[in-house]
Amino acid sequence: MSIHNSPGASPILLLGAGSPAYREYVLRQIARVRPVVLVDKAPPRWTRPYLAAEMAVDLRDPETAADFVRHAAGRLGVAGVTTYMEHYVELAARLTHHLGLPGNSPTAAAACRDKSITRRLLAEHRVPSARSHLAPDADRAVEIARGLGYPVVVKPRGRAGSAGVLRADSDGDVRAAFNRALVDSVLGLEDWSVPGALVEEYLQGPEISAETVILGPQHVQIVAVTRKVLGPEPQFQEIEHSVDAKDALLTDSRLTKIVAAAVQALGITWGVVHVELRLTSTGPRVIEVNGRLAGDLIPLLVDRATGVNLPQVMAALAVGEAPDLTPTHLEAAAIRFLYPEHTGHIQRLDAHRPVHDQLWLERLVWTRDLGTQVIAPPRTSIDDRLAHWVVTGPTAADCTKRLGLVADHLTIRLARPAHTTSCTR
Repeated sequence: MSIHNSPGASPILLLGAGSPAYREYVLRQIARVRPVVLVDKAPPRWTRPYLAAEMAVDLRDPETAADFVRHAAGRLGVAGVTTYMEHYVELAARLTHHLGLPGNSPTAAAACRDKSITRRLLAEHRVPSARSHLAPDADRAVEIARGLGYPVVVKPRGRAGSAGVLRADSDGDVRAAFNRALVDSVLGLEDWSVPGALVEEYLQGPEISAETVILGPQHVQIVAVTRKVLGPEPQFQEIEHSVDAKDALLTDSRLTKIVAAAVQALGITWGVVHVELRLTSTGPRVIEVNGRLAGDLIPLLVDRATGVNLPQVMAALAVGEAPDLTPTHLEAAAIRFLYPEHTGHIQRLDAHRPVHDQLWLERLVWTRDLGTQVIAPPRTSIDDRLAHWVVTGPTAADCTKRLGLVADHLTIRLARPAHTTSCTR
């Protein structure tokens, strides 16, 4: 194997590709600044224009994969190992630790992946979060819920993408939610997850995420704040994200302190992380800390709103370089995800032509094929998203209006029962 582009630059080893709809932007940006060696079970064809080399390795066997990658990294002179996939956060940390490359400790990575450990460490360090307990079975889950007081949230211990996360308002709800939390999954994360379910205090208030760069134990910087719109409960599906470079929360000292305290409590000392919070009546409280770059094209929103290129920041940190985090413009950007209004097979997906001519429309992507079945709430998942679209504008309010204009130009038809609607959410 040899590196066949960008002579003179040491490559980055990237674990996992993901889907082109959400990850091609990220991979393209990384490849612009560093040669990329992709490690994946079956490196997909769409990644090839961005790669210096690829290795077909089944990452579901972490020990075998780690041995293979360590030897390959030595042969190729790899300068860094990184991932934007939740699945491989722990494996990336083990590899950087063994190879002496920049990155977080395996212990910190495990703390991000295991929500039970996350909650314990946040509580020990007095970081505002949700009261939470690990439930060994449904009976104990009900006891915990009664102690916390209804409503509560039941969630898997180690999944992502809101899979299996449900609000429960009664003992019966808790039992049903507990059983779903053990089996619901997306993106095959069940192969990389610690089994089990948590019962947690329900936090009321708007949800946000802090896109955060850590340049050392005492240097934690929030680069952008993402405002979120969630779908109807009992699920917590994210249907909209918005980033405004002028967001007042960027200068909120309480938010800054809580985010810094959260990453320090988990032992994260380097990299780009995605910290989710709720803005409650008592202030920001941490939902979870993801030890990797945000998904759902949030890095694209940050780039279009601020000019800060988080994939390239991630690449710089992977090789030990301190990136420039100075915003170059002050705009806003937003994304909306289209979920089905009812369960059925897709018969038609169409966008009226005038919407494509708008300069503020960054992209409109259909993410499911005709003929496939999709599931509506309350059992929907991110796998059921029909489309997403990204818009830009001077302010977040402008973006919200433009998201709605795009929605008004979409025609969706699902069988059983078949009908045509102009969908917004």
